[in-house]
Amino acid sequence: MPEVHHTIVAPVVTEKSSAAYGARKEYTFRVHLAATKPQIRAAIESLFKVTVTDVRTMVVRAKRRTYGRYVGRRPSWKKAIVTLKEGDAIAVFEG
Repeated sequence: MPEVHHTIVAPVVTEKSSAAYGARKEYTFRVHLAATKPQIRAAIESLFKVTVTDVRTMVVRAKRRTYGRYVGRRPSWKKAIVTLKEGDAIAVFEG
């Protein structure tokens, strides 16, 4: 079970996540693989001082990578899409 400051790994800033923020005010984060929805909610609320209304999670599966003739893989990771209460915002995603 990860600690609060280890639960959120990094924000995911991609074209798709930016479009979700612009249309529905959803924030996307890369989170610890063992983190649960209540832990993610508590971590976001304590780190950014906002109110979370919804948390959706998914595990992004590992990808195979080749390095010359050697085959390796990138690890699986968990993504969380967080919806905040109307009027709340996280400064990391603001332009």
